[in-house]
Amino acid sequence: MAKTLVIVESPTKSKTIEKFLGKNYTVKASMGHLRDLPKSTLGVTFLPDEEHANEFEPKYINIRGKGDLIKALKTEAKKADKVLLATDPDREGEAISWHLAFILGIDPTSACRIEFHEITAAAVKDAIKHPRCIDMDMVDAQQARRILDRIVGYQLSPLLWRKIRKGLSAGRVQSVATKIVADRDREIEDFVPVEYWTLSAKLREGSKGQLFEAEAVKYKGKKLELHNEAEARAAEEALSKADYIVSDAVKKERKRHPVPPFTTSSMQQEANKKLNFSAKKTMMLAQQLYEGVSLGKTSVGLITYMRTDSVRLAEVAIAEIRDYIKQNIGSEFCPAKENHYSTKKNAQDAHEAIRPTSVMRTPAEMQKYLTNDQLKLYTLIWNRVVASQMTDAVYDVTTLTIDAADYQLRATGSVLKFPGFLQLHSKYDDKEKDSKVPYVEPGSKLLLYKLMPAEQHFTEPPAHFTEATLIKELEEKGIGRPSTFAPTIVTLLTRGYVVKEAKKLLVTELGIMTVDMLTEYFKGLINIGFTAQMEEKLDEVAEKKHTKDEVLSEFYGPFKKDLDHAGVAIPIVEIPLEVSDVPCDKCNDGTMMVIREGRFGKFLACPNFPKCRNTKPILHPIGVKCPKCGADILERKSKTGKVFYGCEKYPECDYTTWDKPLNEKCPDCGAMMVEHVERNGSKRKFCSNPECSKARPVYASKTAAAKTTEAKTTATKKTTAAKKTAAKKTTATKTTAAKKTTATKATTAKKTATAKKTIVTKKTTTTKKGSNE
Repeated sequence: MAKTLVIVESPTKSKTIEKFLGKNYTVKASMGHLRDLPKSTLGVTFLPDEEHANEFEPKYINIRGKGDLIKALKTEAKKADKVLLATDPDREGEAISWHLAFILGIDPTSACRIEFHEITAAAVKDAIKHPRCIDMDMVDAQQARRILDRIVGYQLSPLLWRKIRKGLSAGRVQSVATKIVADRDREIEDFVPVEYWTLSAKLREGSKGQLFEAEAVKYKGKKLELHNEAEARAAEEALSKADYIVSDAVKKERKRHPVPPFTTSSMQQEANKKLNFSAKKTMMLAQQLYEGVSLGKTSVGLITYMRTDSVRLAEVAIAEIRDYIKQNIGSEFCPAKENHYSTKKNAQDAHEAIRPTSVMRTPAEMQKYLTNDQLKLYTLIWNRVVASQMTDAVYDVTTLTIDAADYQLRATGSVLKFPGFLQLHSKYDDKEKDSKVPYVEPGSKLLLYKLMPAEQHFTEPPAHFTEATLIKELEEKGIGRPSTFAPTIVTLLTRGYVVKEAKKLLVTELGIMTVDMLTEYFKGLINIGFTAQMEEKLDEVAEKKHTKDEVLSEFYGPFKKDLDHAGVAIPIVEIPLEVSDVPCDKCNDGTMMVIREGRFGKFLACPNFPKCRNTKPILHPIGVKCPKCGADILERKSKTGKVFYGCEKYPECDYTTWDKPLNEKCPDCGAMMVEHVERNGSKRKFCSNPECSKARPVYASKTAAAKTTEAKTTATKKTTAAKKTAAKKTTATKTTAAKKTTATKATTAKKTATAKKTIVTKKTTTTKKGSNE
């Protein structure tokens, strides 16, 4: 029987797929790319003069450290009658297959490439039946992106090293992303708040009618604008004496539609908002769910391919979801027709939306097979896709327009009439609170129960970007693609252009300096419109509308001119070092340490580097004493940059906490209070004593769990001890019995031997007697 070698990208995926295929298939992993451009040089040959403007030739080499793997794959390929390349179903995966074909000597025009969008037995077996040749247009689109980013990175970054400092980097997407964050921070800094006041009244129909609140919205037919306290008090005075008459009353239904299934971007945004996962962590977990999870004796991918910009679902998946809704949630929650959603105009729509490979694998059933974080993300995906095929939620909305002298008030209330998709999705969704407003016939007079005091407000600046909102902004502006969002944010944080405080992304001084320089001298590159257009052109290479070299040539000419000009025109920037009041304890010559900025924020370093490599964290006392030893508690950062609090005498004192300690005592037990930041950014105070009623629920549950675990452990120990004792007794009994048996056998053997000797002796004596005779 012919032997077939199937090559995928990851070992996890290979193990999963191997279980689907028979003994005539061998599945191996390439571990990602095996060939790439060299790290030490540009690795691209190009002739930028007009005569040869279209020549851009990448020079690929085998990646260092992959030699043994390449040798092993070549050996397996020689033994196989057929090789199928099953890398990821996207441009990068197509490029990896092309590189594999080169390494293994496979003709890329032969039927050597298979692709599947979910790792299930049916999908994999169907893909093997329909191999195709490698799509060179997709490969060229990936090559164009790789060469473009290499040219920008390897020619622009050295300029930053010379002009600002070593270790910096620039990129077509990352630099524009940094500019977006910087522009938002500047907008917030320049924002001037404007004062305004609001006024509302509590009303009811008759002395026993239902109370409801109405807000003043108009004055003499125009929008009411109260700019200061004097205007607010004048409005209060007028409304306190006015008669309230209902001029209009409307009662209608309002439908709220379910949201579409996840794309890569929307999944990253929701995981950040609801689960507090970074984009990087979300993609790591999604990769694990896609590649395959062991379900006892079998292994299967739980979700479809997680790099997609489409909200489309396969018809077979929609049918399965609708059947599940009818059988498990209720037929009234399944609409008469399927729900379909529109994919954005600039989407590639190469893969369907992210969904479970089978909706029958519910989160409850998968719980025992998944880690806590995997389960959270799987639940988010599962609920989203099932809810997307459910009916609308229906609200009864009542709106009253009320005249009072020269003022007009409005009261709006909504009550959930039918939950629809919220029947499933409510705990993962921002629920609307019911606000009841009674329907009152137009012309009816209302009684003023209470005029609420006028409230002062100030307009708010736009919010700082979070990972979720930055990804949304990048997607809306057409910057990057689903696979680039997470690594782009990681690069901004790693290079020190942006820091993360709580969930906010804030631009650093280094980020501002770099962006300002690039914006001044590379207006065509550090430009949102240009970056978005370039993404479209790269898409068009895959669609055969442009060639790789046409796109690169169009970019390189203007870029080279700007680069040559900037190399001469940009002055060397001296970044002044901020000197601290902390002496270097290794130099011992009075040298004060300076403040530098690294991957996880600012730190102290000796200015005599590299002669002295002494570094220290910057300590921030919070003004609270350690409950264990009385020393100061400091704000610290973990290796991943997350803020926590610990005693300054660490490691002598091991007190640490993620929640911020406060200079407050618990009114119930007198323990120290702490401040906990919820996922939505709100702050709540709790008692640090897990036994206290005012403790955060997780503390109490952990304590209860600990007690339960302790009790179980104690019981287990007792059971184990009893078993050991019983085993010892049994063993002792068996040993004694065995010894007795052995002794008995030995005695019997001795007796037998003695008896035999006696018989032999007797025989010998008899023989001797016979001889003598």
